[in-house]
Amino acid sequence: MIRLLYKVHRWAGVALALFMTIWILSGLVIVYASGTLPSRAQKLVHAETLSPQAGWLSLGEAWQRSGGQATIVDARLLRIAGEPHWLVEDDRGHRVAVSAIDGHVQTFSGEQAQRIAQQWLSAESAASLPAVTYLDTIDATSSLRNYTDLKPFLRVAVDDGAGTELLISATSGEVLQAVSRVDRGLYLVGNWIHFFRPLDAIGAGDYRRDVLIWAVAIAAITSVTGMVIGWLRWKPGYFAKPTYPQGRTQPYRTFWLRWHFWTGLIGGSLAVLWTVSGYMVNNPWQWFSAATATRQELVRYQGADLPDVVKSWQPAALASATDAVELGWRRLGDKAVLLAYTRDGGRMPQAVDGAVTTFDEATLLAAAQRLGGKATISLLTLQRDYDNYYYPTHRQDSVDKPLPVLRVELSDAGHTHLYLDPQDGRLLLKQDASRRAYRWLFSALHNWDIGWLYTRPLWDAWMVTWIGFSLVLSVSSVVLGWRRLRRTFALRKAEEEAKPVTA
Repeated sequence: MIRLLYKVHRWAGVALALFMTIWILSGLVIVYASGTLPSRAQKLVHAETLSPQAGWLSLGEAWQRSGGQATIVDARLLRIAGEPHWLVEDDRGHRVAVSAIDGHVQTFSGEQAQRIAQQWLSAESAASLPAVTYLDTIDATSSLRNYTDLKPFLRVAVDDGAGTELLISATSGEVLQAVSRVDRGLYLVGNWIHFFRPLDAIGAGDYRRDVLIWAVAIAAITSVTGMVIGWLRWKPGYFAKPTYPQGRTQPYRTFWLRWHFWTGLIGGSLAVLWTVSGYMVNNPWQWFSAATATRQELVRYQGADLPDVVKSWQPAALASATDAVELGWRRLGDKAVLLAYTRDGGRMPQAVDGAVTTFDEATLLAAAQRLGGKATISLLTLQRDYDNYYYPTHRQDSVDKPLPVLRVELSDAGHTHLYLDPQDGRLLLKQDASRRAYRWLFSALHNWDIGWLYTRPLWDAWMVTWIGFSLVLSVSSVVLGWRRLRRTFALRKAEEEAKPVTA
């Protein structure tokens, strides 16, 4: 049995040593590279001042003129390329920009993309702006794989010396990506490699998830068997037990074997946890429920009918809202809130006849009950602090994860918890028991977003230390694996040469 353990670890390590080194390096890049997608706060900072004017169409009239038939789920009014548009998302997941001037569905051109890019850049500097050039229109890119409803994408280059490029949706006019040459390179070294995106590029995207699952499974076996071997071979000499010759606690004398042993013994536990938790990110065999509520659940949560005030309200009524860069309707059942958003992320409820300025508890509970169906509400908590399930990541802020929130617990089979925003009624988070387990099996063990450990710079010190151990462990595996292969092939060649030559 011990012999089999050694063989499994040796040859699995030979097969995956270089892969593990690249994987750990790409993971380190992901941790510290800038994200390629702008956050909600960044989008507000770069938005054009809205300045509503007389004559702009109401949402209902604009939607009617556009020929839209589906139910509106979300609607925001903002300026894009200097013109006012209602950005509408319907219950089928389609997102379109409808002109607030005449109601036509807008498709953005390369020329308009240049104006959008100039506006984006003007928010970053008051000095003279660099020249922008429309390059081409692309239909897909791995960095925007979850935005298929917004394709095609208009690519705009910025003459700023950093090789900055913007990707803008031709469907909605939104800036979906604004990254420099370095950021794009880090994305390729990080996310593109870490999640096997090259398989998408060669047309094997349908197999990427399966390949990733099996690669991680073999890596987990390699890590676990290595840990077992390390503990079996460690002889610290406690309680007068024998050690190796010359009082050594491990049997290895060569440089790389010693480093492999000690980094594996000390950092192997973290390597195992990272590998096993990484296995969970792919949700193998659908052990865990979906990460977000489905579109059908969101429609049920909001209610089917659009309140009359949402359809009929005229934007000119807020001509005095000079600081607003966006106006957004949020609704639950027959209640609606109109919010004005400012560049600093502030949201100001507007006093509109027929609308409310915040959703009361009864309205939020009714929405939660629509979502829960037959399940009853077992507990209700107004939460003013973050908890182990609702919290911002290191790339989020209060715009993405506002407080306070209303936590609603349902008595369904999955013991579902809903986190609701009392101000705009959004369903911020939906978690059942399996998703809460996933939070600990993946997020806690892979990202280490746990309590006080998640405080920076303590979190950085923790991550860099253990990634360093894992990196040395993997590099030593590459060296030892290469030596093993050379020795194996040399022996086979010698055996072939030693065979007698027959006539």
